[in-house]
Amino acid sequence: MKIAVVTDDGKTISQHFGRAMYYIVYDVKDGVVKGSEMRSKAAHHAGGEPHQHEEGGHHGPEADAKHNSMLSNISDCEALIARGMGWGAFEAIRNGGIKPFITDLELAEDAVKAYIAGKLDSHTERLH
Repeated sequence: MKIAVVTDDGKTISQHFGRAMYYIVYDVKDGVVKGSEMRSKAAHHAGGEPHQHEEGGHHGPEADAKHNSMLSNISDCEALIARGMGWGAFEAIRNGGIKPFITDLELAEDAVKAYIAGKLDSHTERLH
């Protein structure tokens, strides 16, 4: 299985899915991390332009398309770990067949080990 973690520095989990610049993708076999690789990630706020919300705070079709493009580099992953994101991104990840996790852990390796052990809590109260 493969597990993606959003990052800006290759070690810590990014505070916000949409603003992160990279993914660390961990390759896990038989409960052990066999390797990892950095993959680029399109940023939600590319060019400094914030995404638009429809009435009621929901994302519009343009934001949905951006979320889907951000997921294109991790379509082979089972799960995605971040420290925060919006509800629209969370739903886009789930709809893309990837399990989203919002963690309070800071280090990517710690979160991946917790996921493998079945002990990674998802803090959906951090969604906005």
